Amino acid sequence: MTASAADQAAPVLAATLQTQPTVSGEANAAVLVHAGRQSHIVATAGLGGLEVYSQDGQLLGSQPAGEVADIDVAYQVPLGNTAATILAAIDTTSNSLRLFSMEGAKLREVGARPLPLGFAAEGICLFRNPLDRTLYAFAVGDGGEIDQQLVFATADGKLDARQVRRINVPSPLKQCVADVHGQVYASEESVGIWRFNADPEADVSPRLIDSRGLGHITDEVSGIALYDGGAGSRWLIASDASSGHLNLYDRDQDDAYLGRVQVAADSGGEAIGEPGLLYVSNQPTGRMFPHGVLLVTDEDAANTKAVSIAQLANALALDPGKPASSQPLPSSTVAAVMATVETTPANSYGDAADDPAIWANRADPSASLVIATDKKAGMYVYDMHGKVLQFLPDGKVNNVDLREDFDLAGEKVVLVTASNRTDKTIAIYRLDTAAGKLVDVADGPQPTGLGDPYGLCMYRDASGKTFVFINGDDTRKRQWELVAGTNGKVRAQLVRDMTFDSQTEGCVADDVTGKLYVNEEDVALWQLSADASGGNHKVAIQRVEDNPAIKDDLEGMGIYDLGGGRGYIVVSSQGNDTYAVFRREGDHAYLGSFAVVANPALGIDGISETDGLDVSSANLGPGFEHGAMVAQDGRNVMPTENQNYKIVPWQVIAKALNLEMRE
Repeated sequence: MTASAADQAAPVLAATLQTQPTVSGEANAAVLVHAGRQSHIVATAGLGGLEVYSQDGQLLGSQPAGEVADIDVAYQVPLGNTAATILAAIDTTSNSLRLFSMEGAKLREVGARPLPLGFAAEGICLFRNPLDRTLYAFAVGDGGEIDQQLVFATADGKLDARQVRRINVPSPLKQCVADVHGQVYASEESVGIWRFNADPEADVSPRLIDSRGLGHITDEVSGIALYDGGAGSRWLIASDASSGHLNLYDRDQDDAYLGRVQVAADSGGEAIGEPGLLYVSNQPTGRMFPHGVLLVTDEDAANTKAVSIAQLANALALDPGKPASSQPLPSSTVAAVMATVETTPANSYGDAADDPAIWANRADPSASLVIATDKKAGMYVYDMHGKVLQFLPDGKVNNVDLREDFDLAGEKVVLVTASNRTDKTIAIYRLDTAAGKLVDVADGPQPTGLGDPYGLCMYRDASGKTFVFINGDDTRKRQWELVAGTNGKVRAQLVRDMTFDSQTEGCVADDVTGKLYVNEEDVALWQLSADASGGNHKVAIQRVEDNPAIKDDLEGMGIYDLGGGRGYIVVSSQGNDTYAVFRREGDHAYLGSFAVVANPALGIDGISETDGLDVSSANLGPGFEHGAMVAQDGRNVMPTENQNYKIVPWQVIAKALNLEMRE
């Protein structure tokens, strides 16, 4: 569309049909609900709750629901032993979220309990995560609140919700709408239209689409809706309420302005003075609506006007594309798994938690431990329930690893090393396995010679010697042998320097095969010799540019040991919040990726922006009999707290990707 066409006088569209006025004489919002060949319009009616209309606009019945400000609908939502059509409503009498199932023209409340929002809510929109089909509700409020709730089924056939995160803008919000691709649009009434990420494990990444005085919003923006006719026919529709116009924007062209229209009750009639909240159904609905329908709330007439999408497209010379029913739904090739334990959050704010290491207690698996870093403050020791057993305020400790059976003063100990950025040293501890505590055994400061040491992993060679690898903020990676002194202390002796072309961090050494795996963050997963005399020769196992399933930065790594040199290498693909799995043996074939999503029953959120991880195939106690992955969570939500670590049973990862488990 040309600029001159976009700026021409707005055509006036006659509504194809309209509902009867509400019984109460008040109307705020409406949705079109499909059920096979039958469709119904469900509209809000002030204190009259919800009213149900036939698809030709005749009132069929009502449902008490308080004073409803806005509603939205989702289909095929798990509920008891079936999948239901669910309506989410904002009740302003209690400032709560209310949930209803709909069968035919009948509504039934299915909320497991009152769901107070704690603010004056104005709008509601629903989003299905394409990764695992989780249902989220976004409520927007008069104080600029954007509250995201995870909606889930309970064991007794009801629906409950947990707050995931809260986002705020400075002034009142009126409505929101989410698309299937993970974007939410919200109308900040006196400012303009915002777009942000719907996935709570992604950056919010807010972007102002249009604004008052600077774009095509004259004074106040009210309702917003999304139409999806496939590539080239995806529009944002927004009510520029004060001007009486509906603005259209091209979502495939960075939300570029396309033009505007007005809506009237009939041909030649007066246009709606201030169009209210909007709703779009992308599904064809009879011969009148072959490409779907736009519902416009007319508060003055206390009813809902229905406009054909085909009519709207024709008025602005746009292509409506294909009906939604003929478009494939977005699907994901990434498996979805859930964590069953999360640790107490780190005490430090911001980007603090970084890297874990697992110690398996073979005598008593339930007493296994997770040692993890707070790179702003020190080291944690957690039990397998995520409870803190010890915190050592030893400085900016970044990465950590451990090896068993280190001979120290005639005793076999678990040796733990970490990179300390405060004094640029190698921190060295033994693990008091009985007490669940770390004891410093460094023979004085062990300098790294690196400007900012952080990536670290350990290695035990065939002769029994123990080594530690550390990289810094330049292109070097260094290897030290860890040597026990007669004084019960340990010193580090430099044995090797390696160089890379750019920044590295995550690494893991395979004690059985003698291989070292290093993530060069933006480039590749490399294989080198872990031997002290191995030199600088490296082989690329996987380059970032060659595999669309992984996205830089590549960060933490761990090995799942199946015995006999077999197993899996798990790599954090930080750029898309997933974990790539490669075969340990042979040519290290890529086997697939998984993401860790929210566990609503346990109230544990998913994992995102993972820096460090560790994997163990040992029995780690109840729920982790076949091992586990422990990973740092860069965004700890549900509710929003400081960063922490999540523990995922290996059996759920194995099931999701058809992998083996160690018995």
